[in-house]
Amino acid sequence: MTPTLRDHLELVRAPAALTVLGDSLAGAAAAGHPLTPRRLALPAASVCLYAGGMALNDWSDREVDAVERPERPVPSGRINPPRALAVAAGLGVAGVALAAVGGGRPALAVAVPLAGCVWLYDAVLKDTPAGPVAMAACRGLDVLLGAGTGHLRPALSAAAALAAHTAGVTVLSRGEVHGTTRSVAGAVAAGAGVVAAAALAGLRTGTTGPGTTGSGTTRAGTTRAGALATVAATAAYLGACLPAQVAAAREPTAARARSATGAGIRAMVPLQAAWAARAARPGTAAALGVVAVAGALLRRASGTRAVSET
Repeated sequence: MTPTLRDHLELVRAPAALTVLGDSLAGAAAAGHPLTPRRLALPAASVCLYAGGMALNDWSDREVDAVERPERPVPSGRINPPRALAVAAGLGVAGVALAAVGGGRPALAVAVPLAGCVWLYDAVLKDTPAGPVAMAACRGLDVLLGAGTGHLRPALSAAAALAAHTAGVTVLSRGEVHGTTRSVAGAVAAGAGVVAAAALAGLRTGTTGPGTTGSGTTRAGTTRAGALATVAATAAYLGACLPAQVAAAREPTAARARSATGAGIRAMVPLQAAWAARAARPGTAAALGVVAVAGALLRRASGTRAVSET
């Protein structure tokens, strides 16, 4: 059987790959980096690394998926294991190369450990207690990719927020086949509230002034438009993930866990937008809103309801 483009898009979870576009944008905004055409290679690097990780995930899980998810491209025979591994390797190399193009050595110094973390998670740590921590580290490093070494400190809060949300989604995703528990789903829902509070903590309007961000300035506050955009994006984040998480806490079935996992993945985009707006980049936040709409349309076109990272 010759694999089709649709098979490959399913292998790399194409709709979910859009949820990493804003990671480096949020990191760059926090660090004060201008969004130049060259730096647009960084979101592309994130997509390649994420998509490669999804292909590696299916290669690693091919025996388990043959029982639990036989419809996936590898166990169904639509894509053979060597091809899945080759896709994973090729996208990983492309991701690191694009990081070097977009951010030079500072970005490359983050991209290499990020790629290593992706492979370590999928090949070794995924089913261990350290799995959620490893996945969270991947997402946090992806945010820091936009900042680059030498400018990491201003982006740490955004990286921590995205990492914390990712850890919760990963824990919840472990119940996609056999169900979760009320305590796990409830804790993840509570964690989403904490993440939202962090995005809004200390938010104030103001102007730029001298300081130590990546561009040589620090923001005493954000603009009124940026503050409103931050609040709106944070509300969108909670609206995207919290209802499904609460539903899973009330009824911790496998179906509810899958729904909450998919919702949590999609909620990454408004959370990225909140941190971009908080860094006085409402334009970036608006662009991420377009990404969210594009993802919804792509999921509808592909018939995908929920895409898991596991």
